[in-house]
Amino acid sequence: MSEHLETTVKAIQDRFDAQVKLFRGEYTLIIQPEKIVAVASVLRDEFGFNMLMDITAVDYFPKETPRYEVIYQLYSMPFNVRVQLRVPVDHLISKLDTVETVFPVANWKEREVYDLFGIVFNNHSDLRRVVMPSDWVGHPLRKDYPLGYEEVQFSFNFDEIMKNKPQPKD
Repeated sequence: MSEHLETTVKAIQDRFDAQVKLFRGEYTLIIQPEKIVAVASVLRDEFGFNMLMDITAVDYFPKETPRYEVIYQLYSMPFNVRVQLRVPVDHLISKLDTVETVFPVANWKEREVYDLFGIVFNNHSDLRRVVMPSDWVGHPLRKDYPLGYEEVQFSFNFDEIMKNKPQPKD
């Protein structure tokens, strides 16, 4: 375990009242939504976490408080250590401040989270869809999003599939 990482985690825990979880040698800091920009800035400027590797989200539907967690993966090249930040987001709010000012690469990663989960990033420079078409309705990685699949036809279910399939009119 890196001494630098342990010092960093302790400092963030003390300064920002973060919850700390350790699992298989990897630290996760649970940050309150209003503190994410400040925590990201401190990690970059004071502790050498100079790379935002990824931003993603988790949907805990039907749970609504918190419905989502936005997950940030940060890496320190000088110290070769990683830390994960998790930010709980309630269903009714579904908004979070952008970290684009701290890590410019967050632009595209936040757009992807917005597109697929519907979480809005306040003060984002260009918050629009990046994966789905611009006229798409809904956010496909939400657990309450309808699946809309078509059952595959096999010999054993041919009659049932054909009964429900639209047929051309003669």
